[in-house]
Amino acid sequence: MSTDDVRKSSESGSLEAQSEKPDLANNRNARIQNPLHGIPRDKLLSQVEEFAREKGMEDITPLLQKGALIAQSPSQFEIIPELDEADREIIRRETTHKWDQPKDLYFTVILCSIAAAVQGWDQTGSNGANLSFPDEFNISTTDPVNGARNEWIVGVINAAPYISSCLIGCWLTDPLNHLLGRRGAIFISGIFCTLSVIGSACAQTWPQLFVTRLLLGIGMGAKASTVPVYAAENTPSSIRGGLVMSWQLWVGSIAWRLQLGSAFIPAIPLVVGIYYCPESPRWLMKKGRYHEAYTSFKRLRRTELQAARDLYYVHRQLQEEFAIISGSTYISRFMELFTVPRIRRATLASWVVMIAQQMCGINIIAFYSSSIFSAAGYSTRSSLLISFGYGLVNWLFAFPAVWTIDTFGRRNLLLFTFPNMAWSLLAAGFSFLMAQDNPARIPCIALFVFIFAAFYSPGEGPVPFTYSAEVFPLTHREMGMSWAVATCLFWASVLSLTWPRMQTAMTPTGAFGFYAGLNVLAFFMIFLLMPETKQRTLEELDYVFAVPMSKHVNYQVTKFLPYWVKRWIFFQKNAKLEPLYDFSQVESITVYEKGVGH
Repeated sequence: MSTDDVRKSSESGSLEAQSEKPDLANNRNARIQNPLHGIPRDKLLSQVEEFAREKGMEDITPLLQKGALIAQSPSQFEIIPELDEADREIIRRETTHKWDQPKDLYFTVILCSIAAAVQGWDQTGSNGANLSFPDEFNISTTDPVNGARNEWIVGVINAAPYISSCLIGCWLTDPLNHLLGRRGAIFISGIFCTLSVIGSACAQTWPQLFVTRLLLGIGMGAKASTVPVYAAENTPSSIRGGLVMSWQLWVGSIAWRLQLGSAFIPAIPLVVGIYYCPESPRWLMKKGRYHEAYTSFKRLRRTELQAARDLYYVHRQLQEEFAIISGSTYISRFMELFTVPRIRRATLASWVVMIAQQMCGINIIAFYSSSIFSAAGYSTRSSLLISFGYGLVNWLFAFPAVWTIDTFGRRNLLLFTFPNMAWSLLAAGFSFLMAQDNPARIPCIALFVFIFAAFYSPGEGPVPFTYSAEVFPLTHREMGMSWAVATCLFWASVLSLTWPRMQTAMTPTGAFGFYAGLNVLAFFMIFLLMPETKQRTLEELDYVFAVPMSKHVNYQVTKFLPYWVKRWIFFQKNAKLEPLYDFSQVESITVYEKGVGH
C-alpha cells in the first residue's frame, strides 16, 4: 500500500467515525484525541476485519481486533470480553514492568548509543588536538604576526564538519531514508564517519584536514538526523525519552592524529551491527509494507498482541496525517514545514530547543575546553586531564535524565537547568578575573565549568534530539529532523568558527558572560514556545501540536505563571492550575497526568 493508498483509505477510515474530531491543523479546543475514540464497537471490529483483508493479514484478524479494542480504550482493558486473563496480564505488565522489553529493542538502543558515541567522538576529537595540530601546520594562534588570521583558520577547521552537516549532510536524510530506510541511512552515514576520520589522521596540510572534516560532516548530519528518529519510532511511549536520550548520553598526551582518527573505532560496529536491528515499523507502514512492519513490531514488543495493537493504532493515525498533507515531493515536504499549521508549530518548537543547545554555551567547552584550561594556566597535560574530567561529569550527570525525562518532563528539565547554567557559566567567567598568582583561580574555573556541565547533562543535553525526533508527524519526520539538526549544527559551526577570535577579543570573562546572557534568553524562549511531549504517543502529539501557538503562549503567561508565583513564591498550597490540554478522550493517561496542564 503506497502513500497515495493510505491517503485514499482515510476517506473510509477514522474520519467518518468522529463527528467532533479535533482539527489537526488548528486544534483550538486543545483536545487530545485517540484516533479510535467514539467508534462503536461493532463498527470498529468490522473496520479491523476490512483492514486485515486489504493487507492480506486475515490469519491474525482476531489478534488485530483485540489490539484495536485495547488501543481504543487502554484504561478499560480489564473489562474487554474478547481478552482472556493471559492477554490482560500482558497489558498490566506494560505498567508494572515498563523496562521489561525485548532483547531486540535493547539491541537497537545499544546500536543507537554506538552511533551517538561516534558522533561524540567526531565532535570532540578536535578538542585536545587543538593544542597540537596548529603548530604542526604552522597556523599557531600565538604567532605574533599571523595570530589573528590563524585563529580564524583553526576556527574554520573545527567548524568544517558542522558547516557541511547543516548545508549538505542533514538535507540528505530525507532521500536516504526514502530510498534505503532508517537502517540504510545509518549505514551510509557510518561509512562516511569511518573513512573521513582516517583521512583526517593522515592529512599533511591544513587544507587537507579541512576537506576530510567537511566529508565527516556529511556523515554526521545524516546520522544525527536519523538515529534519534529511528530510536523514537521503535520504543514505547512510556520509556521513549529514557531510551532515545542514549543519543546524548554517549555524545561524549595522545597525538592529535590519533585523537582525530580514532573516531573510526566505534563506527565499525555501527555499520556492521545496524543490519541486525529491525527496521522502523512506522517507516515500513509509510511505504505500505505492512507485513514487514508487523514482523518488526513483533521483534520490538513482548507479545504479538502488543504488536497487533500498535500496528493498527499507527495505521489509523497515518490516515489522519495524510488527510492534512497536500504534497509528497522533497520540495513540498520542506515547504510544509512552514505552511501546514500543525507541522509549523513542531518546526518552531524543535528550532527553539536545538538553537538553545548552542545558546547555552556547552560547545565552547566541548570543542575548546583544552584551550580554555590552557589559557587559564593549566599545563598541556593538565588541560587534557581536566577536559577528561569535564567529559566524565557530562556523562555521569546525564544518567538521571533516563528516569526524569519521562516523569519530570522535557520542558520542566529545561526550565530548571537553564537558570543554573546561566549563573555557573557567569561564575566561571568571573573566575578568570582572579589574579594569576591566586591559588584559587584555576580550581574555581574548573569547579564552575564542572557545575555548568552537571546542570547541562540532564537537561539541554538529552532533550533537543529526543524532542525533535518525536514532534513531527511520520509524513514529515525525516524532513523535520533534518531541519532541527541543521539548525543545531549550523549554530555549532558559527560557535566553533568564532570562539577562538571571540575569546581573544572579548576576553574569557566577556565571552562566558555573553553566553550566560544567551542562557537567560533561551529560558524565556522555552517557557513560551515549547509544548510538553512526555508520555504521549507519537500519534497523540499530532493533536498537541495542532493547538495554536498563540493559545500556548497565552496559557503560559496568564495561567501557568500566576499559578507558579502563588504556589512557589507565596507558598499557597491551595493554588490550582487549569490544564491546557483536554485529555478526556485519551483514556490511557493517569489522574496525575490529567492535572498537569503545562
